[in-house]
Amino acid sequence: MVDDSPMFGLSEEHRSIRAAVRAVCDDKVAPHAAEVDAASAFPQAAYDALRAADFHAPHIPEEYGGAGADALATCLVMEEVARACASSSLIPGVNKLGTMPLLLSGSERLKKAYLPPVARGGAMFSYCLSEPDAGSDAAAMATRARRDGDTYVLDGVKRWITNAGVSDYYTVFAVTDPTSDGNAISAFVVERSDPGVSFGAPERKLGIKGSPTREVYLDSVRIPADRLVGAEGEGFRIAMRTLDHTRVTVAAQAVGIAQGALDFALGYVQERHQFGRPVADFQGLQFMLADMGMRVEAARQLTYAAAGRSERDDDDLTFFGAAAKAFASDTAMAVTTDAVQLLGGYGYTRDYPVERMMRDAKITQIYEGTNQVQRLVMARQLLAGVQSEL
Repeated sequence: MVDDSPMFGLSEEHRSIRAAVRAVCDDKVAPHAAEVDAASAFPQAAYDALRAADFHAPHIPEEYGGAGADALATCLVMEEVARACASSSLIPGVNKLGTMPLLLSGSERLKKAYLPPVARGGAMFSYCLSEPDAGSDAAAMATRARRDGDTYVLDGVKRWITNAGVSDYYTVFAVTDPTSDGNAISAFVVERSDPGVSFGAPERKLGIKGSPTREVYLDSVRIPADRLVGAEGEGFRIAMRTLDHTRVTVAAQAVGIAQGALDFALGYVQERHQFGRPVADFQGLQFMLADMGMRVEAARQLTYAAAGRSERDDDDLTFFGAAAKAFASDTAMAVTTDAVQLLGGYGYTRDYPVERMMRDAKITQIYEGTNQVQRLVMARQLLAGVQSEL
């Protein structure tokens, strides 16, 4: 259990986790970040380093061979990896996103079959919810799963799937009862090796270029019926509960990106001289730095508060997860843009990392629910009276 009150600091254990992740990332992740971005290449060196240190999927419980990190510790991992390389942070981030439906609703057989390989680092797990015509309106999905004896047959297309083609396993959401008023949706585990599974070309993206994003094609994919996650018709609820938890890790990713940009800008303005003195001496720049630092810390505290609610699965997690994700991602976009401004012309070039960080930050305002959707979620929670004080 973690104390999410901003009046208190991290526990000694959590501080140790942060220090350990930062050491790994400074040594083995950050040095490859620019190359990964330039080549749009999966960050294999980062994956190897995170796997060796058990930071690639820290959230998996010990009973399934994982590190058993709580929600706050998982956020610390996300934050520190994103500070070094946003693309690499999608390794622990998407492993949590893909496996969370199993942790929330999966049978014990499914958990024992699929969580240990991810915990060992022998496989990764992606999440297939969005479709070409079903983004924010996830319930409009067209993918179908038809029961056929002791199997299901899946047909459809999933879009914007992070780490598609690299991950071995996929949580796929599909309509199992197209005649129902609610278009009953169910969740399934699909393996990359299942006949009928294929992938589109990698998307040509603005940022997080080292994390492949592809379409997943399901062409009469026949899977055993026991790969159903939860019960038939529970898929939409499972998907939304999953996002309540994983939006907190996206918030941590955004905090990490923002912190990385602030760290670099702080060093630069103290070394760069104009008019005979460091530009850090000028009050206008100091005001920018103050605002950047204030926003990052506010986003961090809100994210940690949300992490506490995720760990306890509190009633107001939906509000706090949406709030943390929206606020932290807006902060990341603002802080990285200011970091580019502080570096002037140099900030606009690939010779310095802040332009990459600015490009990477943008996606945090979009995926796992746009920030416009987050505001709808928050407003509905407020109107329903589901919000508590710290």
